[in-house]
Order: sequence, then C-alpha cells, then structure tokens
Amino acid sequence: MSMISEVLVTFLNIIDYAILIRCIMSWFPIGRDNPLYKLLYSITEPVLGPIRKMIYNSPIGSSMRMLDFSPIIAMLIISGLQSVVIGIFR
Repeated sequence: MSMISEVLVTFLNIIDYAILIRCIMSWFPIGRDNPLYKLLYSITEPVLGPIRKMIYNSPIGSSMRMLDFSPIIAMLIISGLQSVVIGIFR
C-alpha cells in the first residue's frame, strides 16, 4: 500500500473507533461537559449528523426516533470506504 492509502485508512480507523467509543460512553452516566465526550463529539458529529438527518427526514425514519442507527450506518460506510481505498491503491 502507498503512504496515501495508509494515511486514509488510518484516518478512517480513527473515526471508526471514535464512533465506537462514543456509543459505549452513551451507556454510562457521563456528562456532556466531559472533555473526552467533547472531543469524541467534535470528531464524530460531522459524520453522524448528516446521516442522522438523512435517516430521520426519510418517510420510514420518522417512526424510528427511539433508536439512533446513524453509528451503525456510519461504520458500514467507513468500512466500505476503507475497502475502496485499499482496492484503489493496490
């Protein structure tokens, strides 16, 4: 792999892990003023926000407000992007 692909895959891994950690942190009573939460929010919200809007503005999304599927969809998209990057730079 080239250096560009390694950097892109590493960047996507960081976002992927940040999303996972943010999801796990949501299970615990951690305040939104926590520095780690703020950092994870600033890293992940640019990815999760548009996906969340797209889901909940769709006709089927209005009935799914109780669960947030945006992290799952984002992680699937990131996995696909990683495969594409690795495939392009092989």
